[in-house]
Amino acid sequence: MTARKIGRRIKAILPWAAAGTVALLWIASRLRPDFSFGERVGRSSLGFLAEIAGILPAMFILVGLFEVWVPRASIERFLGREAGWKAVPWLVVLAALQAGPLYGAFPVAVGLARKGCSTRNVFIYLGAFSTLKIPLLTFEVGFLGWPFSLARVLISLPAFILVGILMDRLVPGWAPPDLQAGSAPRGLEKARLINQTREREEKQ
Repeated sequence: MTARKIGRRIKAILPWAAAGTVALLWIASRLRPDFSFGERVGRSSLGFLAEIAGILPAMFILVGLFEVWVPRASIERFLGREAGWKAVPWLVVLAALQAGPLYGAFPVAVGLARKGCSTRNVFIYLGAFSTLKIPLLTFEVGFLGWPFSLARVLISLPAFILVGILMDRLVPGWAPPDLQAGSAPRGLEKARLINQTREREEKQ
C-alpha cells in the first residue's frame, strides 16, 4: 500500500474516530455524574456542529454559483499571476464584504484557486478575510476606536501580503487537492471538463 493510500485512509478515518471519541466521553459522563469533562466536550461539539450547519451550506451554494457564473478568464485577469498588485484591492474588497468564521473562507479560496487565482492571492485573501471583514471592523471600531483599527489594518495587511509572497515561493503552482493530477473524483473531473468546454465556447 502506497503512502498516498495510507494517508487517504487515515484522512477518512479521523473524523469518525473524533466523533466516536466525543460520543464515548459523553456516554461516560452520563454513566458517571462526577465526570463532567465528557458533558462539556459533548456540548461544545454540538454547538460547533450547529454553527457549521448554519454557515457552510450557504457558503457551498455561493461557491457553486461562483463556479458556474464567474468565468475563469475574469479571475485570471483580475486575480491571477499576471494581475500583479492590482489584485490586492479586489481581494480586500471581496474579503471585507463577507462574514462568518475563517473556515467559511476556505471553500471560497478553493473556488478562487480552481478559477486561476494565484497562490499568492489566495493567501492574501485568507489573511484579509481573517482581519478586514466589515462586521469585525464595525465591532472593533465600536470598542477600541478608529486609531486602533486603522493601525491594525495598516500593520496586518502588508504582513499578509508578505505571507502570500512567501507561500507563493514555497509552494509554487499549488492547486486544490481535487485539481492535482490523478486525484480528482470522477464527479469533479466531469464538472471541470464541462466548465472548460463552456469557457472555450464563451471565448469563441
